[in-house]
Amino acid sequence: MSEGTQEAAGSSEPACVLCGRVDNQKSIFGRRYEMYGMCFHAFCVGFANGLCQHGIDNQNKGLFYVEDLIRTMRQAEQTLCFVCGQRGATITCAETGCDRSFHFPCANEGQCVTQHFDRHWSFCWEHLPQQPVETAPTQDTTCIICMEPVGLCRSYSTMVCPACQHAWFHRACIQGMAKSAGLRCFQCPLCRDREVFIQEMINLGIHIPARKPKWENNRAYASLGVRHRRCDASDCRYPGGREREEREG
Repeated sequence: MSEGTQEAAGSSEPACVLCGRVDNQKSIFGRRYEMYGMCFHAFCVGFANGLCQHGIDNQNKGLFYVEDLIRTMRQAEQTLCFVCGQRGATITCAETGCDRSFHFPCANEGQCVTQHFDRHWSFCWEHLPQQPVETAPTQDTTCIICMEPVGLCRSYSTMVCPACQHAWFHRACIQGMAKSAGLRCFQCPLCRDREVFIQEMINLGIHIPARKPKWENNRAYASLGVRHRRCDASDCRYPGGREREEREG
């Protein structure tokens, strides 16, 4: 991948200089920035090898020097992604001795884990963190979110609540729930545990945005806080009329 802003084939939008994609899905890639004449996704920057020594801030903005970004790009030109087979892989498994590298967008397809906290470590399918619980789903166990079968064992795509060990769900389902609920309202959908549940989900690579739930943005429940101020009786007998109310009683 050459230095500077790239354009994907058939698109006038500049591509991320680290992953080569023009996608602008904030929930997946983080915010999209254009700085120093280059375009990049916040998460592509945040997880790139040694680029952001302090990860990313609360606004999903990577903290780095442009010289380091250029150095990372040049190193990635010689690195193949073990998932898609293309050059430009900027993320390497954090396990000592493992040299598997991949693009941030390829992580899920390659069953990799990216931890959105602290040092923003990443792990390949072989070295990803495992749930310490010994329980396993039965033949008829379904995902508590989508109600579809979860399979007969824990896997990359099948997880269980570490607190109650009864709530089973698909990785994609709990990730969707996390993005909708945000850190303020995210909890086990069955036992409602937060402390143990959230820590485990973050460790397993579930991204939980540090914001209020999405349903508070569209005022979907705003009507619940509105007091009805009009009498709807067919024969209103209040002297002040239907639009008036008593101060007491």
